[in-house]
Amino acid sequence: MDSRRLLRTSAVALAAAGLLVSGCTAGSDAAAPRGSAPSPSGTAGLEPYYGQRLSWRACGVPDFQCATLRAPLDYARPDAGEVKLAVSRVKATGPGKRLGSLLVNPGGPGGSAVGYLQGYAGIGYPAPVKARYDMVAVDPRGVARSEPVECLTGPQMDTYTQVDATPDDARESAALATSFRTFASGCGKRARKVLSHVSTVESARDMDILRAVLGDEKLTYVGASYGTFLGATYAELFPGRAGRLVLDGAMDPSLPAVDLNRDQTAGFETAFQAFAADCVKQPDCPLGTGSAEAAAVRMRAFFRELDAEPVPTGESRRLGESLATTGVIAAMYDEAAWPQLREALTQAMGGEGSGLLALADSYYEREADGTYSNLMFANAAVNCLDLPPAFDGPAEVEKAVPSFEKASPVFGEGLAWASLNCTYWPTPATGRPHRITAKGAPPLLVVGTTRDPATPYKWAQSLASQLASGVLLTYEGDGHTAYGRGSDCIDSAINAYLLEGAPPAKGKRCS
Repeated sequence: MDSRRLLRTSAVALAAAGLLVSGCTAGSDAAAPRGSAPSPSGTAGLEPYYGQRLSWRACGVPDFQCATLRAPLDYARPDAGEVKLAVSRVKATGPGKRLGSLLVNPGGPGGSAVGYLQGYAGIGYPAPVKARYDMVAVDPRGVARSEPVECLTGPQMDTYTQVDATPDDARESAALATSFRTFASGCGKRARKVLSHVSTVESARDMDILRAVLGDEKLTYVGASYGTFLGATYAELFPGRAGRLVLDGAMDPSLPAVDLNRDQTAGFETAFQAFAADCVKQPDCPLGTGSAEAAAVRMRAFFRELDAEPVPTGESRRLGESLATTGVIAAMYDEAAWPQLREALTQAMGGEGSGLLALADSYYEREADGTYSNLMFANAAVNCLDLPPAFDGPAEVEKAVPSFEKASPVFGEGLAWASLNCTYWPTPATGRPHRITAKGAPPLLVVGTTRDPATPYKWAQSLASQLASGVLLTYEGDGHTAYGRGSDCIDSAINAYLLEGAPPAKGKRCS
């Protein structure tokens, strides 16, 4: 693991989305009507952006359209340049009266919303919702097709992802710190234009421009994982323009980076314990058939074995502890991946690491040709602007390792050291941890999963309590996020909120 806070929807869903995305191509050039919704107060100098017209054209994916949205690079200086943001939509299918636009974001930060829409949401969302809403996505600034942050080449990323993330001595600690410096330096050199302007606040302001240009008086939105922070930030900035907002797999904006990281570490431990408890009941479990605790001990021992001696994978990269840990964590996002993880662990413990390597590659969005999407670059760029770094240097990490290991005996040490990645960032943080109340907003639906690995359930409880109009919906289960993952109870409650504006009863729980 090499990200301070990588909050994502299901790795499986995102990987599928990445495979299905096609670039926009020339097609019909019909201009959308000028947005009828007024721009908010305090937007002097932004009139050209709020008054722009989107020129929709055909995409390489049937039924989808694409367009380019312009936004100021620096909201403090609207005339000092702009960024171009990729937008996609699929129109409401009917029957029933169209309710407007439904903007979706899959999280990350760094996940392609356009890819998510075209590869999953535009197809997989419930039919009643697609019937009444135009489904819309915009890649946030710095992400995918929207002025993407770039940092390292493919070979450089291969090296970066294999650096020992659990240093045993001063030499290995220095090597890990150097890898973070190299990453940060690459971002500073290759993404100089946008690196200081990819914060969540700026992306939320971009969403308000899009809302106005689409002609919607209120923003209707479903954000997953990091997308909940983006949605809550929008409600904080524009409470009067917040409509029906679903925040699924919620973050807690009041926490500093070190607490977020430690809480997430505990979340992955909770998910691993659920996996282990299931694994030991299966005939093909490579971690034994005893208790979940014994399985965790075997897992830690195997990571140490790989630290000492990586195993072959059938290619030039060998599977060491860092890549193996990432592969295991990737499977924690979705319980549907547990059988694949059992098989991959069985292979790796037998001396063949290709299965775990494939899981790690899906997490990093590495293609077969050795290229990477910009997910990891954008992830760090946004995180490192949104909050000051968790640690000032390796000495602070060493002091914190015991508390991280207490949170997760399996993953704690590696995730403590992963929290060092913003320490050497070339641009200072512009955000700070703070409570979000969004006073004046209508009921905002916060969804939490009790055994969510990446966004622990207590974060959803906290965000719902912070929001003046927050309503908490609980899913008692495994995996990251809840909507569209098989619970009729969850889906029905969210659908009713999106279609009728009726939030679920206070304290509603689903399984």
